[in-house]
Amino acid sequence: MYHLTALVTLLAVAFCFFTGINVAKSRAKTGVKVPAMSGHPDFERAFRIQMNTLEWMPIFLPSLWLFAIYISDAIAAAIGAVWIIGRIVYFLGYSKEAAKRGPGFAIQAFASIALWIGALVAVVWRVVH
Repeated sequence: MYHLTALVTLLAVAFCFFTGINVAKSRAKTGVKVPAMSGHPDFERAFRIQMNTLEWMPIFLPSLWLFAIYISDAIAAAIGAVWIIGRIVYFLGYSKEAAKRGPGFAIQAFASIALWIGALVAVVWRVVH
């Protein structure tokens, strides 16, 4: 069973949902009407936070699960928690100004790459042995 990885997956999905709510709130606050995708810097940053989170989900989630299956549920969940922390740091920084998004982006990217490389090595190891 992969209870810890499942929990991290649910937390990641909850964060994704949160970013969507944040975009809706930002629309209301800044007056950017649907279907516009620009018009106020605060809205544009909120929208990019959501889109960037969505862009990373197809990299993060398969890597997380393959790492859990082939290596360890607990280690995958720990690295997955780092990814979520990175996304939160990204959200907090980018919400203030675009130049402050870097540290959070680096944290989540490092976590995703670690999961992907770990999963790749484990899969290849099993294929050749």
